[in-house]
Amino acid sequence: MGSSGVFASGTLARRLERAEAGLIEDGAAAARRRLGDAQVLTVAIAGGVAVFTEPGSPFNKFAGLGFDGVPDERILDHIEREFSARGTPVQIELSSLGDPEIARLATRRGYQLVGFENVLGLHLAPNNADAPAAGSGSISIAPTTPDDDRAWLDTVTTGFLHPDVIDGPPSHESFDRETLERVYLDTMAAPGFERFLAWRAGEIAGGASLRISGGVAQLCGAATLPAHRRRGVQSALLRHRLALAASRGCDLAVVTTQPGSKSQENVQRSGFSLLYVRAILVKPPHK
Repeated sequence: MGSSGVFASGTLARRLERAEAGLIEDGAAAARRRLGDAQVLTVAIAGGVAVFTEPGSPFNKFAGLGFDGVPDERILDHIEREFSARGTPVQIELSSLGDPEIARLATRRGYQLVGFENVLGLHLAPNNADAPAAGSGSISIAPTTPDDDRAWLDTVTTGFLHPDVIDGPPSHESFDRETLERVYLDTMAAPGFERFLAWRAGEIAGGASLRISGGVAQLCGAATLPAHRRRGVQSALLRHRLALAASRGCDLAVVTTQPGSKSQENVQRSGFSLLYVRAILVKPPHK
């Protein structure tokens, strides 16, 4: 269904970063329907997007910069003022294949490097895709129905709040349950997000989501409940979504992981290649 030989070119990174910006915009649009125009901020800038939804949200960031020129500093001034008025740091996530002048500009403006995240990809062969597998052994995978919404939300939130072992730097940010649930509710309301539950031995064991954009399968929101880890749940969720994406004509699957995480280990075992890293640059709000 795929191979690990993905060449990480600038053209590929541009495609993936635009898909990432679209994912963030979709989440912001869903948050706007919930919160109203006065609170949610969405600004197109230099081929990417800057988003604020609510305090503490992982949607609060710049995404997609680096492939369409250097941002206009007047627009940056406006965005930084808006974030400061909301008491929120400004976060830029910049691909290592993007324009390095943006990192230099951010440094001059007071941004600090606080961490990295990895972007991994896998080629898919849509013409030869097998039908999505229902699971393997005692694990079964199924798309959610409206009756499953609460169970999916509880599963992915609980899994995320109990991170697995990581042999790398800790994340620079953390989220409480209430914030995470609101974020996941927004993704549930956004068009194009598909959700799946994994069952093991008759119990819900994990959940995941999929968004398809321009032939790119974005694998996001995957989590396994602690009691069901090391039982193949993540692998089953991954195989199911890859087969489904290939059957729909996607030529590439992409996933973002924390460096040194179990999630990264799992996807690399399934053939994903490390394509590039994103530098995470943060500027505190003005006091």
